[in-house]
Amino acid sequence: MAENIAEQNAPELAIQRIYVKDLSFEVPSAPEIFRGEWKPQININMDTKVNKITEDLYEVVLDITVTAKAEEKVAFIAEVKQAGIFMFKNLSSEQFEHTIASFCPSTLYPYAREVISDVVTRGSFPQFVMQPVNFDMLFMQQKQQAAEQEAANK
Repeated sequence: MAENIAEQNAPELAIQRIYVKDLSFEVPSAPEIFRGEWKPQININMDTKVNKITEDLYEVVLDITVTAKAEEKVAFIAEVKQAGIFMFKNLSSEQFEHTIASFCPSTLYPYAREVISDVVTRGSFPQFVMQPVNFDMLFMQQKQQAAEQEAANK
């Protein structure tokens, strides 16, 4: 009997769906950009947004924008909003926070990486491979910074 209650209250996590919510690719300096030497400066911005769908379902959106400049001209801008619908049950607030900030983006990132690589190649640029991201480490750093800032404000 006690085992059944423990099983009913056990944390649950399930991926319901993974999809591209939005995709954009621009080459504002074409065709001139293809005539110069290809030594780009790359800027990558990432953000995560969470939308509550129901009590147990959440949409997590990993928004990645890659901007490449060559000789001070924008060569391309690739943006993907890679999303997933995740089901969470019986998570503590700490488990929920960690799952949303680390597990979900870690799950979505390889898909977003592939989409960006593909669209950049289709845009006639050399293959672009984004480096892996350790979302666990980023989460821990954010928690540490928040704790340090809270301690400094006391």
